[in-house]
Amino acid sequence: MTKGKAITKAVIPAAGLGTRFLPATKAMPKEMLPVVDRPAIQYVVEEAIDAGLSDLLMITGRNKRALEDHFDREPGLEAALEAKGDKDKLGLVEYASNLGPIHYVRQGEAKGLGHAVLCAQQHVGDEPFAVLLGDDLIDEAENLLGTMMEVQQKTGGSVIALIEVDPSQISAYGCADVTAVEGEDYVRVNSLVEKPAAADAPSNLAVIGRYVLHHNVFSVLESTEPGRGNEIQLTDALQTLAAGEGEGSGVYGVVFKGRRYDTGDKLSYLKAVITLASERVEFGEDLKTWMKSFVG
Repeated sequence: MTKGKAITKAVIPAAGLGTRFLPATKAMPKEMLPVVDRPAIQYVVEEAIDAGLSDLLMITGRNKRALEDHFDREPGLEAALEAKGDKDKLGLVEYASNLGPIHYVRQGEAKGLGHAVLCAQQHVGDEPFAVLLGDDLIDEAENLLGTMMEVQQKTGGSVIALIEVDPSQISAYGCADVTAVEGEDYVRVNSLVEKPAAADAPSNLAVIGRYVLHHNVFSVLESTEPGRGNEIQLTDALQTLAAGEGEGSGVYGVVFKGRRYDTGDKLSYLKAVITLASERVEFGEDLKTWMKSFVG
């Protein structure tokens, strides 16, 4: 039996400065870095659409105009491609423009992920909603978001995505202490710790950038004090919901075992580009042949 309203809205925080990719991101949003021939943000938008989310809100900031431009019409470019008879490229350009509707809200001040999510309150209202971080690229063959949405509807709480990492890496992530739920593929989250030292971590389950949240998270975020980094942490609000009772309480986790790339990390970004490029029909085999000779 499902609980609550259907999930139709996605929030995509994209206001970060992208300092790990400087100087490339000095004048270009990090979300526009190309993964083969699509910007990273387009993979995230497509993932939301494929999961059945029809109303997308992007949280942006200064110097992020390129994000809006990418998903907007470009009549001059379209006309030039049409005049050249380049139907393939015209189709790709029009496809990106027709993914919407996409709405935009500026965060205004970088106060953390929790604050970015709070900026979506007016748009989301009293519905459950998904949050997709632009840094995390999930393999399009996976159905992580769809599975999380099913768990949210089943439990009525909030749902986070988890992956197992080497214990030495857990200090780079939010970390979850969990309990198995009998007969289910998901787990119950008892507590969350933001970027703990390896010795203090309750598990090796790391939180990654996919969430399906009950709207009560907004009221919790409104009273959440700045935490680590003097920012309003979404992890802290989820910790409150995990420990609470009543409607909208309870946090659950889906442990993801598929392919995921952190496009905000240089090495992981390069792995994403190489992996996805090697799977392309038009040049994948040639690329793999070249890589074998290069590393050989």
